[in-house]
Amino acid sequence: MSPRKSPYFELKSGSVDTLLFVVKTTEVDAMRAELTRRFEATPEFFANDTVAIDVRRLGDGETVALGDIARLLESVSMRPVGVVAQPAQHDWAAHAGLPLLEARDRRGSNAKPVAEEAPAVAAATASEAQDASASGAQSGRAGVESEAAADAAVAAVETAQPVTRTEPTLVIDRPLRSGQRIYAKGDVVVLGLVSNGAEVIAEGNIHIYAPLRGRALAGVHGNHDARIFCTCLEAELISIAGIYRTTEVPLSADVAGKPVQIRLDQEKLLIEPLRLT
Repeated sequence: MSPRKSPYFELKSGSVDTLLFVVKTTEVDAMRAELTRRFEATPEFFANDTVAIDVRRLGDGETVALGDIARLLESVSMRPVGVVAQPAQHDWAAHAGLPLLEARDRRGSNAKPVAEEAPAVAAATASEAQDASASGAQSGRAGVESEAAADAAVAAVETAQPVTRTEPTLVIDRPLRSGQRIYAKGDVVVLGLVSNGAEVIAEGNIHIYAPLRGRALAGVHGNHDARIFCTCLEAELISIAGIYRTTEVPLSADVAGKPVQIRLDQEKLLIEPLRLT
């Protein structure tokens, strides 16, 4: 039997989503203190999640103890699987014993957005077609065909649209009792009460058309544009992209128990009254 048709296993190329732990400093102790502060209210939130250590934000010549960072992540139950680094960082990054990974960022300098890439490809096609038209202008029909190709390519530039993949919105039309947890890969809409001890977690936005007394965590995979909307804010904890606030910090009178929207401004949570009429 051919090894390529083995019934026991298969090796194939693919891609796997993982969190990026983006390192911005060489001070591991400062990172440990901030990670503890950030997730002390939800110590098991990222339990067993795989994570890659991203050192591309470090300055030229800066290095960091990747083994210490890996142990730090393991202390909060994350599972380091590799290191993302610039080519100039590969020599020292490889000493940690973790594999070097290539990241295709959703929002980053290493990944060109599809909305930009499609016009660029079409523009290159248009340029090539126009060159062909110029070189073949003396050949009559060939020149006409090349010009038509150029026109078609230019039209492609004008009509190119970004290609995006969106997860369907999850709708929960029942109350959530203490101990229940809802997780959505996109947006989530909850039409019932979220009781104390219940959790609503989403990679996108959270909409709650009832009192929110438990926990709401939006943008959990680093989506800083995510928002939380609710008609009655009485939450134990609210969080966007890992930046959270608990009941230890009292809510102001203009938002406590009222309709609000919650969003991020840089690294700060903003809680704003939501006018429904």
